Amino acid sequence: MRNYLLTLCITAAVTYLLTGPVRKFAIVAGAMPEIRARDVHREPTPRLGGIAMFFGLCAGLLTADHLTNLSEVFDNSNEPRALLSGAALIWLIGVLDDKFEIDALIKLGGQMIAAGVMVMQGLTILWLPVPGVGSVSLTQWQGTLLTVALVVITINAVNFVDGLDGLAAGMVCIAAAAFFMYAYRIWYGYGLESAAPATLFSAILMGMCLGFLPHNMHPARIFMGDSGSMLIGLVLAAGAISITGQVDPDAMNLFAGSEKEAVHQTVPVYIPLLLPLTIIAVPAADLVLAIVRRTWNGQSPFAADRGHLHHRLLEIGHSHSRAVLIMYFWSALIAFGALAYSVNSGAMWIVLGIMALSAVGLVLLLLPRFTPRAPRWAEHFVPPRYRRRGTNRHTGDGGESAETVPAAAYATNGDAIDKAGDEEADEASDGERRTPVAAGVSGVNGATAVGRGSRLLEEPKAGTSR
Repeated sequence: MRNYLLTLCITAAVTYLLTGPVRKFAIVAGAMPEIRARDVHREPTPRLGGIAMFFGLCAGLLTADHLTNLSEVFDNSNEPRALLSGAALIWLIGVLDDKFEIDALIKLGGQMIAAGVMVMQGLTILWLPVPGVGSVSLTQWQGTLLTVALVVITINAVNFVDGLDGLAAGMVCIAAAAFFMYAYRIWYGYGLESAAPATLFSAILMGMCLGFLPHNMHPARIFMGDSGSMLIGLVLAAGAISITGQVDPDAMNLFAGSEKEAVHQTVPVYIPLLLPLTIIAVPAADLVLAIVRRTWNGQSPFAADRGHLHHRLLEIGHSHSRAVLIMYFWSALIAFGALAYSVNSGAMWIVLGIMALSAVGLVLLLLPRFTPRAPRWAEHFVPPRYRRRGTNRHTGDGGESAETVPAAAYATNGDAIDKAGDEEADEASDGERRTPVAAGVSGVNGATAVGRGSRLLEEPKAGTSR
């Protein structure tokens, strides 16, 4: 465990330290696209954060190769080199896309080629544990097609959810943490060396995300871009493919009896890994809904829009930060719920706990619809979002309330945004619905304005305390 933690920390440190210089390089290179109508940030922000994440991946693999207990992974398996080859290819495609905006079909082809490169070097699914049947061996073509499909789907699921500051990196980090716990349990608890590569991949993936998050939290100073989102999606898929297709369920010897019984009993363990979409269920659901929505509207499945889950949370009335935290909550609930169920599938308290937390999650989702309002005498003691609408937060020295702010001054959902004016308005009534601002308005980004920086028009009036 100390070796894995050391690898994680070095990966995170390298990623964190390189992100600042990469940001300056992205600005000089012009990798700062103009704000689009579907974006939620308000100022042009550099991309290419995936460069720092890729070098963090390389540093993690290099560190593990020089550690006594982890170097055996490189000696006994070619999977780390397969991962590095596929990651380098997908990262290069992402860098080109961040700079030149390449076509979506070209990116899809590059994703399939990267998955094929990993398959050629041995990172592929060899068999599947099927309930009541046992381990079903796959032919070379079946294993290749299934591996490529899982890689492509996982990459695009992560890429689709990368729409808010810190969202994709945080959700993948949560999934990687749950994945690490399971893989380490299989490797260390049952002595299966074939689970060691997946354990290493998940530890490095956590380091990549943790090192990048401080630069990417709201308000983000740099975006990971496709070079980062496709990279972490590929690493997550590689870990799931490694442990699903390489570990023999019967070798765990969990139960006496036939191999069929062993597979049947370990199904709760292997289903979350056979389909990594159950670990990243939130971005996967977003991916499916986006494809259905765009196809139904007669658009290309790769056409960008503002209908993703995080956009819906902003429309409901959540602030930028709260929308990200809600997505974190659901990702953690699904990932660690599956992990707990895999450890003890017969425990009723696990099911009841998941149901209770799901109810809490639903309450959090609907919170802006039922925002309580404090009585006027208590408005000075509660956050601005709980004060009555129209009451100005500025008071005189004696504590009396000043004049009200016109409702027309507010802009779109999320944080309180106005056409121009006071920076303190960012804290006001983030649960209330606003009048949309048309694209092209000076001071906002396209169709929305979320985050700090907007100001209210200041109209000096007598008696107003500033």
